Amino acid sequence: MIDLKAELLAPLRGSRAVMLAKLEELPEYDRRRPLTPSGTNLLGLVKHLAGLEYGYLGASFGRPPIERPSWFRDDPYDEIDMWATPDESSDYITAVYREACAHSDITIAELELDSPGHVAHWAEGHQGTTLGVLLIRMTCETAQHAGHADIIRELIDGRTGAARADDPQYSLVQAAADQFRTPGNHAR
Repeated sequence: MIDLKAELLAPLRGSRAVMLAKLEELPEYDRRRPLTPSGTNLLGLVKHLAGLEYGYLGASFGRPPIERPSWFRDDPYDEIDMWATPDESSDYITAVYREACAHSDITIAELELDSPGHVAHWAEGHQGTTLGVLLIRMTCETAQHAGHADIIRELIDGRTGAARADDPQYSLVQAAADQFRTPGNHAR
């Protein structure tokens, strides 16, 4: 028989590891700097996910963090969770993320997938849920943000599992795209 909880937890753990790996060997500046018009940055993504872990796989089951992270507010929509303030070190944010993940793993281990949960900031009448639903949601959120982190890291130094600008594959992809370039549009 398949252990559904283990099957759901495995990709979550994999995406968590990707998130932390994207910070490796980068100076503090590159971890923090916004690289998209929305301000997306690596450390902000990790910080955001720490809050989601504590919220969805902790507080939703009456298991808030023992020590609230510095950016937590009474209203989750007021949190400064998508970027690191100057007084929040990378070490602090990654430690909070690791603690949040460990906290979530305890919730997952101790509860059944159909255990009822409650997400206070969801719309009235739609706040009830289960561990299984929130585990799927957290897995999707983390995978999505790990993809964002992969792109951000590639913008910083080209590090990714895919092609780099100096890779022959990149040249093939660019040549194919060039077939559809309109006159006057030469941005790269």
